[in-house]
Amino acid sequence: MNDTFARRLLLWFEQHGRRDLPWQLDRTPYRVWISEVMLQQTQVTTVVPYYLRFMESFPDVAALADAPVDDVLRHWSGLGYYARARNLCKAAREIRDNFGGEFPCAFDDVVALPGIGRSTAGAILALARGERHAILDGNVKRVLARYHAIDGWPGSSAVATELWQAAEMHTPGTDLASYTQAIMDLGATVCTRTRPTCSACPMSVDCLAYTRGRVEDFPGPRARKVKPLRRTHMVLAWCNEDVYLERRPPSGIWGGLWSLPEFERDDELSEWIRQRLNAEPVKVERWMPMRHSFSHYDLDIQPVAVRVERVSRTLADGDDGVWHDYTDSAPFGVAAPVRKLLDHLKTR
Repeated sequence: MNDTFARRLLLWFEQHGRRDLPWQLDRTPYRVWISEVMLQQTQVTTVVPYYLRFMESFPDVAALADAPVDDVLRHWSGLGYYARARNLCKAAREIRDNFGGEFPCAFDDVVALPGIGRSTAGAILALARGERHAILDGNVKRVLARYHAIDGWPGSSAVATELWQAAEMHTPGTDLASYTQAIMDLGATVCTRTRPTCSACPMSVDCLAYTRGRVEDFPGPRARKVKPLRRTHMVLAWCNEDVYLERRPPSGIWGGLWSLPEFERDDELSEWIRQRLNAEPVKVERWMPMRHSFSHYDLDIQPVAVRVERVSRTLADGDDGVWHDYTDSAPFGVAAPVRKLLDHLKTR
């Protein structure tokens, strides 16, 4: 191993690396795959309990491939970025149908699965099978951008190309599982986005950002844009202990989850209840508005609780809705703000 970067990193990992995370205890490609997808844009402390519950219910590819999407989304509720869960289901079915239920061995086959990009594919094969593949997740981008003082936002193609070149250059030919975990750990625990502990970093002696006193300048930020603000009304139509929920379209925000009906204007509400629910509104309450932030816009939600009576369980033709007992846990996935509103409905 000629690269002193990799050598120093592995020595640091021997003393300070994380070794007790649940997906490290039995590193099969399936277990690593699930963890890598969950860890995309999500902190380890948040992921661990979700991962444990997920693996208990879906311990292998076959269990995930055969599971209803609603069940998978229910286990994902609260993690956000729900396309990740839908892609897991699609990929598991491809593995079942096209690879005999065995996680594929070839990099090109792995990276072609839904929801798996170049870095995720490399991490799975390096961590689970010890193969030499560079990775470039958010933590690694930060480490390499600082070490080499690579200017610019990592999401731009030119900067990403330079970072991939650095990742390939430093990836050793041996100890791939340890190296891959080590560079992710360094970014997660030492070379953090804010307040990095450079004094504890094995790379600080020749880290260009550190030696130039410019650690906070790397990686470069994305050009700031003012996030647009959208507004909606969410309606909690309830009768006794049931509340009406609708399934979201399969793609887009909260795709495939169950949610509350939405309206742009108050005057649409009464007519919708009569036509869709075959019911009459008895009492209407406007609750305190709430804001939910997505990566590319903010959503202001005006909750409207509507008590109805004499509800007909025969819904309108083409209606993809359900009456759910809101005192029970939902057997399907719901988005975080919807869960908050349903929990508030319980306290009325």
